Amino acid sequence: MTASSTRRTTAAHSRLAAVGAIAVAGALMLTGCGDQTKDAGSDNATAAAPLADKLPQSIRDKGVIKVGSDIAYAPVEFKDSSGKVVGIDPDLAAAMGKQLGVDFQFENGTFDTLLTGLRSKRYDVAMSAMTDSKERQEGIDSKTGKKVGEGVDFVDYFTAGVSIYTKKGDDQGIKNWSDLCGKKIVLQRGTVSEELANAESKKCPAGKKIAIEPFDNDQQAQTRLRAGGADAGSSDFPVAAYAVKTSGGGKDFQLVGEQVEAAPYGIAVAKNQTQLRDALKAAMDAIIKNGEYEKILKKWGVTDGAVQEATINAGGK
Repeated sequence: MTASSTRRTTAAHSRLAAVGAIAVAGALMLTGCGDQTKDAGSDNATAAAPLADKLPQSIRDKGVIKVGSDIAYAPVEFKDSSGKVVGIDPDLAAAMGKQLGVDFQFENGTFDTLLTGLRSKRYDVAMSAMTDSKERQEGIDSKTGKKVGEGVDFVDYFTAGVSIYTKKGDDQGIKNWSDLCGKKIVLQRGTVSEELANAESKKCPAGKKIAIEPFDNDQQAQTRLRAGGADAGSSDFPVAAYAVKTSGGGKDFQLVGEQVEAAPYGIAVAKNQTQLRDALKAAMDAIIKNGEYEKILKKWGVTDGAVQEATINAGGK
C-alpha cells in the first residue's frame, strides 16, 4: 500500500514590511489549520483501518504482509484463468487487511518449504490451508520425530478434516483408511494426508503396505489419479470436495467415506513475532464479528468449517 501525501506551496516573499507582517500572521493561522488537517487525516485513517496500531511498526512502515502460500490448492488458494490469486485465504486476508491498513501479498512456494521460508524471514506469515499441529508449533518433523526448527505460533481461523477420493464410479472398495492397505494413494507432500497415510500403512499386514506417492502440489496428485496411476487420492475436505465438484465438470472423482482428523487451519507466525500474531487474531475476530468472514465462507461453500472466534495454538490439544 502506497501512502499518499499532499504538499503546500509557500507564499511569495513580500516587498513591504507591512505585508510581511500580515504574511507571518497568515502563516501562523495556516499552521494551526495544518495541525487540524493532520489530525483529521489521522482520524480518517484510524476509522478506515481501526486495528492498524496493533501491528509492529516495521510492518506498518512497509504497508505489506508477505504471505508464503502454496497457490495450487483450490478453493483455499489458487490462480484463476487470468492468473489472479483467489480463494478462501486470499479473500480472508484482504478483509483482514482492511482492518489493519496493509496489503497481504501472497507469494507462491511448495507447501513443505513454507515454514522454512518463514524461519528465514522470506515471509512474514504462512497462510496455506495449514493445519495447526503440536509438531509444527514445536518445530518437530512428523516423520522423524526430530526437532528441525524453533516452531511457530498459529492464529486459527477455520476447521477442516481430511478426505479420500477416487475416480468416479470406481472406488476400489475403499470406504475408510484401513481399506487402503495394498493400494496406492496420491497426495501432497508435507500434509496431514501424508501423515495419515504413513500412520495407516504401519498398521497394514506385511506385504500389503500402502503405496504412497507424494507430489509438490495437489493438482499434480489429481492428474495422476485421473490418469489411472493410483487407486485413491487424499486432501483436506474443502479441497477434495472442490475437486469432486469441478474436475471434468464433476465427472472425474467422488468422495468416499467420512472426513477424519478435523483440526484447525492456522496462519503461521514466527514465535518471536507475538505482536504480529496478536494483531492478526484481532483482525480475524473483527471480520468474524462484522460478518465479512461468513460472507466469504458462503461464497466458497465452506461454512461448515466456520469458527466463532480466532484462537492461538488450539491445534493438537
